[in-house]
Amino acid sequence: MTTILETQQLVKRFAGLTATDKVSFSLQEGHIHALIGPNGAGKSTLIHQLCGNLLPTEGRIIFAGQDITRLAPAARVKLGLGRTFQVTSLLGEFTVRQNIAAAVQVRLGRNLRILDRMTARHDVWEEADELLGRSPLGKRADIVVDDLSHGERKQLELLVSLAGRPKVLLLDEPMAGLGHAESQDMIDVLRDLRGKVTILLVEHDVDAVFALADRISVLVYGRIIMTGNAEEIAASADVREAYLGNEDELC
Repeated sequence: MTTILETQQLVKRFAGLTATDKVSFSLQEGHIHALIGPNGAGKSTLIHQLCGNLLPTEGRIIFAGQDITRLAPAARVKLGLGRTFQVTSLLGEFTVRQNIAAAVQVRLGRNLRILDRMTARHDVWEEADELLGRSPLGKRADIVVDDLSHGERKQLELLVSLAGRPKVLLLDEPMAGLGHAESQDMIDVLRDLRGKVTILLVEHDVDAVFALADRISVLVYGRIIMTGNAEEIAASADVREAYLGNEDELC
């Protein structure tokens, strides 16, 4: 297996608070690696460091063999590091198809005139349609984003991220705010991505994590206390204690 993303003793301090404390973990190419932990564990701080929105106090981040610890966020995106957000950020007045086409054009370094005639941007629209063809949103291609459900917007944000052709995709709580049926749809979409793109999944929905992840790391008070598969994590007394003794949450 090839390691594509790695952190080495990553530390982030805010005044007297240590938000990430010597965090070391690695993502294997093609895997879905989940990061779980109770509220305040430091998950968001870690993701912001990986994206470049926060610079670490100590430690290194290696991506595809390159040290990106001090690299700007835009430069990381160009190298193939993509992400989604807890709150979707889409072009609300444009259609599903136009949103994906815009993301394709950004990757190609072109302008955002996505309402050009189809023949003028044939390659862009063709790629957008290819992404839509592999998604439940394919039947909603011409729907304006403002008219989509919350779950559909989450799916679209994922497609927009994939339009950037990332090598690694950081997913920040893709199940947040979804109902049971929408969560299952998202699980199906993510499962289909296994082996096609490496995913770091930050998620509170433990059932979804156990259904998807090849490996799981548990972050508590800024430290990774364990990494293992779903069975190993579910059986760990330390992990159960970290979740305040709520055994049902890990069953």
